[in-house]
Amino acid sequence: MTRYQLDDLDHKIIDVLGKDARVSNRKIAASLGVTEGTIRGRIKRMQEENYIRFTAITNPAHLGNPRLVLIGIVAVQSAVRDLAQQISDMPGIRAVIITLGRFDILAVGLFDELEAVLEVANNSILPLPGVRHIETSVVVKTLKYNSRFAKIVPKTSRKKSGASKSK
Repeated sequence: MTRYQLDDLDHKIIDVLGKDARVSNRKIAASLGVTEGTIRGRIKRMQEENYIRFTAITNPAHLGNPRLVLIGIVAVQSAVRDLAQQISDMPGIRAVIITLGRFDILAVGLFDELEAVLEVANNSILPLPGVRHIETSVVVKTLKYNSRFAKIVPKTSRKKSGASKSK
């Protein structure tokens, strides 16, 4: 079965929702020159195909004083995917990213106390088989944070690349 491919209208809908996910389908339809039913159907399909997800984003400033922590992990290459999965299940860890570069895995966590950082880094991650080295960085000041950074579907134009849409 071929997966649904996003087109220009889908990208426009995502852009509108990325600015305000509470905007009505009617307003989206009016701004894009299509019917409300078209918008409703596109949004439903993108949700079913896991292209988009609706969620509330908490402002960290209202969570007390949690520590944002970055944990870089150097691992045995054959163990990277399994380690990333194990780390993603740990308490306090909010994101796990497999990377190229200095680290094989980057874990991002939000912790109430530094002792919890120590517990996860030294007592949970470091002893895992396949972990060679870890480096922990505690964020002391955030100069810029864009909650929309999780929007990772790039706009691509198959027309420019010469690829055909028919299959």
